[in-house]
Amino acid sequence: MNISMNELKAALRRCFEASQYFVGNYEDAANMILWLEKHGLNGLGELKRGLPYIDEDREKELSSVIYEDSTSAIIDSHGRSALNCIAASVDLAHAKALENGIATVTVHNCHNRKFILKALTDRGRCGISVAAYWQNGSGPVTEHAAAIKAGERYPSYSEATTDLPASTDDKQALTIICSSRVDLAVSLQASQGNRNARHISAEQVEKNKQQSVESGIEIAPDLWDEINRIGAGVLVENSELSRQGAGGR
Repeated sequence: MNISMNELKAALRRCFEASQYFVGNYEDAANMILWLEKHGLNGLGELKRGLPYIDEDREKELSSVIYEDSTSAIIDSHGRSALNCIAASVDLAHAKALENGIATVTVHNCHNRKFILKALTDRGRCGISVAAYWQNGSGPVTEHAAAIKAGERYPSYSEATTDLPASTDDKQALTIICSSRVDLAVSLQASQGNRNARHISAEQVEKNKQQSVESGIEIAPDLWDEINRIGAGVLVENSELSRQGAGGR
């Protein structure tokens, strides 16, 4: 089925608000999904994989900084989705890079890391260069990299299957690098150890957006129904509150 971006955004906001994401976080989550989808990077597919676990986030600890100095930090997201924690990690890397020229932030125990592309792009458009790297899976392992140059409007993205073993310490880690002095341009090469490398240039990302604006968003009916089923929790709560307060004082 085909729906407008505004219709999808409204439904996603209700979905994450009903899932008890904080004010601002549910806006970020909706925008992250929309950004991937309208730039040809399968935001709805990523959402579908993560949707069954959204309710679990409300039971988990908030992200915490376990190490920090002037140019680096290590953050534990305690198994949360990137949809409600990764933007703050990118902002931290950005702030450190503005002050010191370059910064590295490593995020552990974070799921759905591809959603970082929206936050990464926002920082790049503000005039700072940003890159991110992560791995998925254990057999086979896929590597992912994304980057945007300072002042550019669109990032590049690449992924590849690798013969290298997955990290035994943390299979849900993500590395963010920001620099106010060096233009970071990273991509995964079809080199020894990597197979099926796929690179999407910033120019292609821009073209993908133009096509989606013209044609709207295609969404599977079952995913659309599930988003609205979760989001209905907001409408129910609001109607109950409205009835309690009906008639004024």
